[in-house]
Amino acid sequence: MRVPLSWLREYVELPEGATTDDVFAALVSVGFEEEEAIGFEISGPVVVGQVLSFEAEPQSNGKTIRWCQVDVGAANGGVRGIVCGASNFVEGDKVVVSLPGATLPGPFPISARKTYGHVSDGMIASARELGLGDEHNGILRLVELGLDPEVGTDAIALLGLDDVAVDVNVTPDRGYALSIRGIAREYSHATGAAFSDPAAHAWDDVQPGSGFAIVVDDRAPLRGRVGASEFVARVVRGVDPARPTPPWMVARLALAGIRSLGILIDITNYVMLELGNPIHGYDLDRLQGGITVRRAGEGEKLTTLDGKERTLSAEDLLITDDSGPIGLAGVMGGGTTEMTDATRNVLVEAAIFDPTTIARTARRHKLPSEASRRFERGVDPLLPFVAARRVADLMVELAGGTLDPEFGGAVFGEVVVDGIELPRPFIPGLIGVDYTDAEIIDALEMVGCEVTDVDQAFAEALVLDGEEPADIPGGGWFVIPPTWRPDLTDKWTLAEEVARIHGLERIPSVLPTPPSGRGLTPLQKGRRRVANALAAAGFVETPSFPFSTAEANALHGSASGDPMASVKLANPLDGQAPYLRRSLVPGLLQVAHRNQARGFADLALFETGLVFMPEEGVVYGTDTVPPLAVRPDDETLAALNTALPPQPRHVAVLLTGDVVAKQPGHSPVAADLSDVLGAVQAIAAGAGVRIEVAQGQRAALHPGRAGILTVAGQEVGYVGQVLPQVAADADLHGAVYVAELDLDLILRLAGAPDVAPSLSGYPAATQDVSLVVAEDVVAGDVESALREGAGALLEAVRLVDDYRGGGLVEGTKSLTFALRFRAPDRTLTAAEATEAKLAGVAVAAERFGASIRE
Repeated sequence: MRVPLSWLREYVELPEGATTDDVFAALVSVGFEEEEAIGFEISGPVVVGQVLSFEAEPQSNGKTIRWCQVDVGAANGGVRGIVCGASNFVEGDKVVVSLPGATLPGPFPISARKTYGHVSDGMIASARELGLGDEHNGILRLVELGLDPEVGTDAIALLGLDDVAVDVNVTPDRGYALSIRGIAREYSHATGAAFSDPAAHAWDDVQPGSGFAIVVDDRAPLRGRVGASEFVARVVRGVDPARPTPPWMVARLALAGIRSLGILIDITNYVMLELGNPIHGYDLDRLQGGITVRRAGEGEKLTTLDGKERTLSAEDLLITDDSGPIGLAGVMGGGTTEMTDATRNVLVEAAIFDPTTIARTARRHKLPSEASRRFERGVDPLLPFVAARRVADLMVELAGGTLDPEFGGAVFGEVVVDGIELPRPFIPGLIGVDYTDAEIIDALEMVGCEVTDVDQAFAEALVLDGEEPADIPGGGWFVIPPTWRPDLTDKWTLAEEVARIHGLERIPSVLPTPPSGRGLTPLQKGRRRVANALAAAGFVETPSFPFSTAEANALHGSASGDPMASVKLANPLDGQAPYLRRSLVPGLLQVAHRNQARGFADLALFETGLVFMPEEGVVYGTDTVPPLAVRPDDETLAALNTALPPQPRHVAVLLTGDVVAKQPGHSPVAADLSDVLGAVQAIAAGAGVRIEVAQGQRAALHPGRAGILTVAGQEVGYVGQVLPQVAADADLHGAVYVAELDLDLILRLAGAPDVAPSLSGYPAATQDVSLVVAEDVVAGDVESALREGAGALLEAVRLVDDYRGGGLVEGTKSLTFALRFRAPDRTLTAAEATEAKLAGVAVAAERFGASIRE
């Protein structure tokens, strides 16, 4: 909400010389967020000048300029020669002249400069150049604003260009602050400055009269709430839409972010910003009959003020007359009854519309507006009568109209605000501050609440509006919130107001003491260990959205690449990716593409997250919705979980580019399968399991460069190089390596945490062995056989060579393993190490026909 300070001063006492920083500090202290200070970014000398004469001079480029003689006053140098490209002025016109040394918004400094054969000693400014609007059809003629100032007058002050505004972020629960009235009230709360409510009018002054038919016929209210609870109409006759909008109003609207559109529309926008109640004006002579507020028929059409024909939903609320729809209630008016330059009689509408209805309509038609922004947050139900009268008065004052006091209409709504029982010890106990009773009462009354002291001794006898007697153990208060605060609904929201008014800095910073036996679960600890291990290995975590396509789910979610059952969203954020993912790899491919497109080619990425694995033919979902504010029992929770598809947590890694960058004395080292296998081993170390790798096939991976990952004989994931065509389809260049594992399954298979073994103080015995096996024998299987046969003395085994060439029988290969033996209680002899090695070779020979290479 942008708040011009000159406007704010009308309703709250701002100190002389108060700056935007001062106002920001006050508003931040009561819970608003500071955005920015906004001004016209203009500095003088900018003065009123009068065109004495001009000569039109055609130019070779086809343009005609005017060489003008402009009187800017004796104090500003008298008559100056100025080149002007506009042609919408005549001799004698008073204009705004920016003299050398001035700066216009942009910033655009002004200086005397030679152009078109003349030295232009200043510039005659347009409204857009001054920051007053978007119009740039010519220069700003002051007569069009109804002004006739003396030559040489300071134009910055004359046009209100010396005003500034503060922009604060208004949270959705505080819709009342989308107005000068609301912000002024909050500034008063923060500083104690006197506040004057612009909505404080006697009831008799705001009565609209009768004679104009208004009917609310809502036969399908949303959630049982009628679409329009109040509707007020007033009539102003004989307006002159050609009258200029006063400069002070144009300047205030511009600072508030709204451009001037003519006096009639400007007045409705002005009052909306001032009071917070959106207003709509109709050309009374174009209305046919009275007004009916009703729901739209499914498929009904309406052309809105932006010129677009809209197909309506049965949930949309319409303003109609005898001709049909003339506006989307609370969102945007229709084109058939809009106010134009020919309008002479105006029907002013101020209403209260259902927030849910307005919010849904604005989103359905992608038509957010200043009106819908306020209605969907809630408008003070006591405002429409005041707002309609305020608009009518301004149209009389500024547009020359006459208020018709008898011809108007209204639909009256009963305004009921539920009271709240507030026990005396509740707020101090909740906030942790020892507020006195006086502080609590003063804070609540300051924000507009009615506070009644309720003593338990006579609480049983206190009956309010025919309801049950207040029951407040220990005594307390019965609080009725103000009509403009629909967010105050219970004692917790009242507590927040007390804390806000008396300063959040009074709340102590005290960490809660956790109960014994609580903390992270074993699964949560395991996930953190895995993530920390990958981060320590140089990988960067890149969470992504869990949305995918059916094609990506098939390609990466299964080994075969065949179509798989997927969960389709009813209302996806992206219509091109309406499914929940079955794999994390597509998200990593997108992140890699985004980084490569920005010049980052060397990537090591990982993500942990849920994937969604529905079973074919199973229907998920439930019609059972547990009640709010009540914890479901175990049976209900189990039923809800059964209605969901399996959602295991996976971990995936992606490598592409170089793992060692080019540097002096060292060539770059590109990522390969060994690096992504290293990431798999980092995951294994973090989870506390041993992961085996065996050759396999995946539709998205390169044949021969894909592996299946197992733990204790159970498949837990895959690893390999992405097919070049799949990488190209993802707009990635270079080799791409990925691995994806079922993290939840790995952690379940891990069982109890590994206990680090005691370190032996005895030396290790190392030996190598080269085994000749058939080419199709997997090295990992041979390694497992060596481990099994060598027994407990084998501390570590590592494949160091895979030879295929001369000296071997065709169809065989030589695998060389480095073995390390150690005993916990003695120094091993060479014979003991050799015996253990040969025991391992014997198992490999039995299983795979392995023989020691001579």
